[in-house]
Amino acid sequence: MQQTSPETTSPLERRIDLSCSLKQIESEVESRLKRLARTAKIPGFRPGKVPLKIVTQQYGGQVRQEVIGDSVQKNFSDVVRQQNFRIAGYPRIEAKEPMTSAESLEFTATFEVYPDVVVGDLSNAIIKRPVTEISAADLDRTVDILRKQRAHFHKVDRIAQNGDQAQIDFEGKMDGVPFEGGQGKDVALVLGEGRFLADFESNVVGMKAGDAKSFELTFPADYHGKDLAGKTVVFDVKVNEVAEPHLPELNTDFAKSLGVEDGDLERMRSEIKLNLERESKKRVQAKLKEQAMQALIENATLTVPKSLVNIEIERLMENTLKDLQSRGMVAKDMTLPPQLFEAQAERRVRLGLILAEVVKQNSLRAQPEQVRAMIEEYAQSFEQPEQMVRWYYQKPEMLAEVEAVVLEDNVVTWTMEKAKVEDVATPFQELMEGAK
Repeated sequence: MQQTSPETTSPLERRIDLSCSLKQIESEVESRLKRLARTAKIPGFRPGKVPLKIVTQQYGGQVRQEVIGDSVQKNFSDVVRQQNFRIAGYPRIEAKEPMTSAESLEFTATFEVYPDVVVGDLSNAIIKRPVTEISAADLDRTVDILRKQRAHFHKVDRIAQNGDQAQIDFEGKMDGVPFEGGQGKDVALVLGEGRFLADFESNVVGMKAGDAKSFELTFPADYHGKDLAGKTVVFDVKVNEVAEPHLPELNTDFAKSLGVEDGDLERMRSEIKLNLERESKKRVQAKLKEQAMQALIENATLTVPKSLVNIEIERLMENTLKDLQSRGMVAKDMTLPPQLFEAQAERRVRLGLILAEVVKQNSLRAQPEQVRAMIEEYAQSFEQPEQMVRWYYQKPEMLAEVEAVVLEDNVVTWTMEKAKVEDVATPFQELMEGAK
């Protein structure tokens, strides 16, 4: 097997011609067939007694292809090692047509290499760090939300209003014909929660038990069901019952329902505050990460390998189809245009290459003590933190996820040290809403 010097066909693409001796191929094929003959099981022959001619007739073509593939791959690997290439993606190896030699098989290997990544000066990048405090009003608001989540409903004899639960029957028709998913019996609908379209819920508001009505409704143009998007339908609705919400009393039983064993309300508020502080820290870190990553992208110079982008596009398409299947859609018949994922894939690959370079150049790999500290912090939100810590260390895939998060945090910290960081006073509620 011989090869020529690599040819540069673009900033990242390389091409090399490979030549494989037919004599060496046939010699290796014969050697493998002889070894195969010792163990081959062919009807009419005892193991190890199959004539070489019969083995060749049955397995010769397959073995020859394997030998050629192995020879080309070995030769290509030798070139990569000799030239110190860092291969990005997968090489494309093609037989040359027409063959120019009767003594060899000729191939062309085309591949991309990883780019040089240069991270520029970050001193002019601005990262705004939210600074927030959990106030008594924030605590009260959270307690109210928790009470509403545990509301129970009492039947009332009046018209329905927002916040009530209406027990309804409904049927939707398009051009007089019922459509799939447009029917329901004894459906409990809490008005104002947004479970149904706003125009649907607003038509139920003002109805009382026993009332029935018909109304037109136009689905939004971007509605997820393509058959209904932008279409006008008619709904027939009957209200069977109206019930108003009753919030649980703010007492010992309520505190116990939140996991406070002794029912102490002050301890309940302290635990809620701790949870809010943990959530606040996560949201702040997410905002810092988003800004740091953008700063790195804007200040780094590199050429993104098309092969890696194509691999990422395939991965995104596969994940999207799996997600659609999990939502009950028949994804096998769907065709997703690759262009839909191109920008996202390109950004992910670009960022991944930048992060790898920053980590390598600045020794930012996740340290065991950092990983341990993050796992222990995660575990604090569970009833038995020690068991959760042990569980993480028994699951290599979960441990790898934590290590990846720590590594990203290290990059964020490094970026913030290089950039200008401005503290911005941010109300807790605004921080929570802004991260949705």
